[in-house]
Amino acid sequence: MFVVHDLPGLALLIGAAFVAGVLNALAGGGSFLTLPALIQAGVPPVMANATGTVALLPGYVGSCWGYRAEMGPAFHGRRPWPLLIAALAGGLLGAGLLVVTPDDVFRGLVPWLLAAATLLFAAGDRIARALTRMGAGGPAQMVAGLFLVSVYGGYFNGGVGILLLALFTVMGIADLNAANALKNLMSVVLTTIAVAAYAAAGVVAWQPALVMAVAAVAGGMAGARLGRRIPRPWLKAVIITIGVAMTIAFFRAG
Repeated sequence: MFVVHDLPGLALLIGAAFVAGVLNALAGGGSFLTLPALIQAGVPPVMANATGTVALLPGYVGSCWGYRAEMGPAFHGRRPWPLLIAALAGGLLGAGLLVVTPDDVFRGLVPWLLAAATLLFAAGDRIARALTRMGAGGPAQMVAGLFLVSVYGGYFNGGVGILLLALFTVMGIADLNAANALKNLMSVVLTTIAVAAYAAAGVVAWQPALVMAVAAVAGGMAGARLGRRIPRPWLKAVIITIGVAMTIAFFRAG
């Protein structure tokens, strides 16, 4: 079992998870900090990715609970089981692909994954608007789209919320709160099955995962208060800057 013994390493993980919790509560982008921090602390890349996802799962659950009142409108006229099965199957497949990826291969993919997540975060609103102009799809298209997004989320969780929100908006869920409720529920579903697969494969570093989970929850609580004071454009600019900086750092290190 991988354990971080040195205090500076633990402090780095706690600080990164706390700030990640703040960012996720406000706008997303927490993975831009947790994955690099875990790799910097010496956790192997695949294990770092899995561990970071485990650490942020409680935040997803909290967000899902916070939107429970909007869950009814989100499913209005839609059968929940096809969506839940698509999220479970996609998350499991993505996690399976991760655990069979060699560490050296995943290390080479990290900067590209961070770059993709940064671009998704920066252009998420434009992507949603562009796709919306193409028209809403039917139930089969929603299930297929959810499956593909869940595969991505099971493999690399960064930016998955942006993709889910864009998908549900495009598929005709006009109420943003209802779309957010469905996004949060599917995030919990696909991430939970992915975490179960990571645990079964033995690629989770539980000591840092649990420490970071507590810090991320605390950060999420702080973020909920800060969200009323920080203008969203400023926050988005900060998160994009972090994403770009981490992407450049990993490209240079590679």
